[in-house]
Amino acid sequence: MDKRDLSSLFRERLRILLSRYAGNQSAFAASIGIDRSALSQMLSETSTRLPRAETLLTIAAEHKISLDWLMGLSQDEGLTGEIRESLEIEEAPDGFDRTLLAKWHAEAVGTKIRYVPAGLPDLLRTDALIDYESEISNRSREAQAGETQYRIDYNRRPETDMEVCMPRHTLEVFARGLGVWSGFPEQARREQLKHMSRLLDDLYPAFRLFLYDGRLRYSVPYTIFGPYRAAVYAGDMYLVLNATSTVQRLTRHFDTLIRSAEINPHEASSFTAGLAGMHF
Repeated sequence: MDKRDLSSLFRERLRILLSRYAGNQSAFAASIGIDRSALSQMLSETSTRLPRAETLLTIAAEHKISLDWLMGLSQDEGLTGEIRESLEIEEAPDGFDRTLLAKWHAEAVGTKIRYVPAGLPDLLRTDALIDYESEISNRSREAQAGETQYRIDYNRRPETDMEVCMPRHTLEVFARGLGVWSGFPEQARREQLKHMSRLLDDLYPAFRLFLYDGRLRYSVPYTIFGPYRAAVYAGDMYLVLNATSTVQRLTRHFDTLIRSAEINPHEASSFTAGLAGMHF
C-alpha cells in the first residue's frame, strides 16, 4: 500500500478513536504518551509520516483495537485473520435476519455487495425450488424461505447496490434438469426461470446479474460486503476475511469475472426467459 494511503487510513482511524474518547484532545494525547502538538501533527492532512512503533502499540493497547485496524490493513477492530464459523441458518432461533450473514449485509448498506452464488441466487428462488432443495440438503425449509425473503426485501431498498456473477452453464444445467436438479419437475423448472426473469426485471438496476462462461473461468462461491469483509462459502461455514488487501484482491477477481461476462445485466432477464421457453 502507498505510504500516503497508509497515513490517510491511519488518520481516519485515529479520528474515529478521538470521536469516541470522553476527554479532549490534550487528554487523549496524554493517554497515549504524547503531547498535544504531536497529536496535531498526526492528524495533519499534509503529513505522510506515521508515529513510532511504540506509539502505535500504545494506541492499540490503550483503546483495545488491533494494530492492523489502526493501520487500515483490516476492517475488523478485533483480532485479524480470523476464521469465523457462520450461524447455520437452520439453527438460527430468530430467523435469517438474526444470522451473521444478515448482520454483514446490514453493515454494508450503501456500499456495493458482490456475490458469486453456489447455485441459483437465493433471492431468485421460487417456493417450489426452496422446498426441493431443502429436502435434498436436509436444511430447514422455513429458514431458507426466510433467507430468500430477507434478500428480496434488502434488494428493494433504495440504497442497495448488488452485483451477482455466476457461470451461464449453471442456468443451462438447471433448465435441463441435470445434476442436483434431476428430480425437480420440468414444469417447476420453467416456472422458476420465469419467476427469475420477472425478478431480474423488477430489481434492476439495484440488482445486476452477470453470466460468464464457466469453461473459461472458475470461482468459489463468495460474497464481498463493501470494503468491510469477504465471506467464502464452505458448506456449513463461512471463511471470513477481514484484511483490506485480501478484500481488494477478491474484488479484483470479481471484476475479472464481470469483464469476461457473456450475458450482461440488461440481457439477463430475456436470457432466462428464453431458457424457460426451450424444449430439452
